[in-house]
Amino acid sequence: MTVIVILIVLWAILTVVGFAIDGLLWLGIIGIILVVGTLVFGFVRRSVNKAKKQL
Repeated sequence: MTVIVILIVLWAILTVVGFAIDGLLWLGIIGIILVVGTLVFGFVRRSVNKAKKQL
């Protein structure tokens, strides 16, 4: 879970930098995609771990 949080923070920083600097708008868009992907991955992994613990 720590790795997921670190990745989300890094992607958020990339997003802010991308939107703050006009020439790096593409970096902001990629940052948003990476944040969403990391969140989905984290939730899916968490759900799988909960399901395994219940068995």
